[in-house]
Amino acid sequence: MLRFVSRRLLQMIPTLFGVIVVTFVLFNLVGGSPARMKLGDKASPRALEEFDEQRGYNKPLFWGRSVATRALIDADFSKSAGAWSQVKGAQWREGALVMAGDSEWDAPFAFPLRRDASYEWHLRWRTAESRAWQTSRIVMEPGADASLALREWAAGRSVELSSLTLRRRLANPWDSQFLFYLKQLARLDFGVSSSANEPVLDLLKAGIGPTLALAFPIILLETILSVSLGLWCAAFSNRWPDRLLVIGSVALMSVNYLVWIIVGQYVLAFRLGWFPVWGFTSWTYLALPVLIGAFSGLGSSVRFYRTILLDEMYREYVRTAYAKGLGRGRVLFVHVLRNALVPIITQVILSIPFLYTGSLLLESFFGIPGLGYLSVNAINESDVDVVRAVVVLGSALYLLTNLLADLCYAWADPRVRLT
Repeated sequence: MLRFVSRRLLQMIPTLFGVIVVTFVLFNLVGGSPARMKLGDKASPRALEEFDEQRGYNKPLFWGRSVATRALIDADFSKSAGAWSQVKGAQWREGALVMAGDSEWDAPFAFPLRRDASYEWHLRWRTAESRAWQTSRIVMEPGADASLALREWAAGRSVELSSLTLRRRLANPWDSQFLFYLKQLARLDFGVSSSANEPVLDLLKAGIGPTLALAFPIILLETILSVSLGLWCAAFSNRWPDRLLVIGSVALMSVNYLVWIIVGQYVLAFRLGWFPVWGFTSWTYLALPVLIGAFSGLGSSVRFYRTILLDEMYREYVRTAYAKGLGRGRVLFVHVLRNALVPIITQVILSIPFLYTGSLLLESFFGIPGLGYLSVNAINESDVDVVRAVVVLGSALYLLTNLLADLCYAWADPRVRLT
C-alpha cells in the first residue's frame, strides 16, 4: 500500500502544477492588473507601484531582462505629446515630438526612480540631417539621473522622437512573477490579503474552524438520513412508501437552494424565533444552517442511494440470503449495504472538499466567518491572493480525497487490489 500511495502522490504533482499554472495565468495575465482591480483607476502611480512591489507584480510574467515601471508611461508620439508637452524645448509636430537642441529633457516622472535599480531608455528617433528612423538604447547604472542621461545622449542636437520608453533592468531574467509565486507556495506563503491587510494563511486558519463546524454536521446528517431513506425505499420497492419518498425527493430537488435559506431565516428564525438569524458565537447559531444544508440536499442524495441500493436488491446473493431465512433487516444492513459501500464512499469522499470550501450561500446569509464567507468577500473586494489560495488549496484537497477514496475502496471491497 505504501508503494501505491507514493506513486499516486507523485502522479499528483503534474496535475497540481498544472492547476498552479492555470490559476497563475488567470489571475496574473487574463484578469488584468491586480493593483488596478484593488485600488481603482484613480489610484496614483506610486500607490500602484508599491502594491506591485509588495506582491511581486512588478516583475516579468515568466522571463525577461527588463520590465516597465509606472514612474513613466510609455510614450507613443504618433498622436500627441502626452505628458512630454510640458518639457521645456519640446514641441509636437507631424506625429513626432521635436526636441530642440536646448531642450531640458526633464522626464515627467510620476515619482522618483529607485536608487538601487538600473534603468534603460528605448528611443525611436531621427535628426533633420538624416530622415531615416533609428533606434537607440541608453543604459544607466543604479542611482544615475535618467533625465541627465537623455541630455548627454542628445548632446545639444535637435531630434524628433516617435516613441520613448523607460525600462527597469533585471539582474536575473528568471526573476519573474511565476518564480515569485512558486517560492511563496514552497514556503506556504499565500501572500497578503489586500482587503484585510493580513497574511492569507492566517485568514485561512481563522476560517477553517467555522467552516468545519458547519460543513461536517451537514455531510454527516445528510449521509445518515439519505442512506437510511434509501434503504427504506429498497425495502419497500414499488410500494407506497417507496413512491412517496421518490415524489418527496423530486419535490426537494425542484426547490432552489436559496429558497430554503430565505424561508428558513424568515419563518423559523425571524417569525417563530426558534433560531438566531445572524452570527457565530455558539452552536445554536449553526443549528438552522445545518438543518437547511442537510435538508436541501436530501432530494438528490436519496435518489442516488435508492438507485444503487435497488440495484443490489435484485442480485442473486440477496435472493440466496432470503432463501436461507435471513430477516429483512439483516439482509439490508449486513449484505446489501456492505456491497453498496463503494458508490456510497465515492459520494461521501467527493463531498470532503466541501468541508474546506464551505457553503458560500449559507456562510454569507448567516454571517458565519468561514472560508466560504471569506471567498465571497475576496471576490467582491477583488482580493486576488485570497481567491487564488482558495482555488489552489481546494484543488490539492480534491486530489488527496481521490487518493483517500481508492484506499477506502480497498477496505470496503476485498476484491480491490492496490497495485
